[in-house]
Amino acid sequence: MCRCIPYRYKGINGKSVVDEDAIEVLVISSQRKGKGMSFPKGGWEKDESIEEAALRETVEEAGVLGDVESELGEWSFKSNNNGNCYEGHMFPLLVKEQLEFWPEKEVRQRIWVSVREARKVCHYWWMKEALELLVSRLTSRGQGVVDAKMESCSSQEGSMTRRSKILKVF
Repeated sequence: MCRCIPYRYKGINGKSVVDEDAIEVLVISSQRKGKGMSFPKGGWEKDESIEEAALRETVEEAGVLGDVESELGEWSFKSNNNGNCYEGHMFPLLVKEQLEFWPEKEVRQRIWVSVREARKVCHYWWMKEALELLVSRLTSRGQGVVDAKMESCSSQEGSMTRRSKILKVF
């Protein structure tokens, strides 16, 4: 499974060291009522890369196009439906274009929110962790690479465990 965190800068063009107040992220509603807001997600086909799948899912679910950037990390999670373990990859997507019409427009809402608001509406710890990695990447002055690994898939905290996290700061 792959997920994107679509983001944009408020009043700033290009990549630069910014304060988190200059960043907005796009969240989407779940297709099922009462499941809250999330980031676009989905699987990938055999004939596409994980980055291509992340972009495709973001277009389908959120109706935005942009640049998929280097992976924020990889989390393992246990399905609530069947108990199987799956991998989830998180990517930032710098939004370049917002579409008026997109495949899931009739079943989802999309809302641009501040980082502060996104922290409130993201229900799962791993979504908040990925958001914090993105904010750190975008606001840092380049302190190197952070690497942490966990080997097992467990059912802790919302059925997801961080397997590895790689933060590349530019």
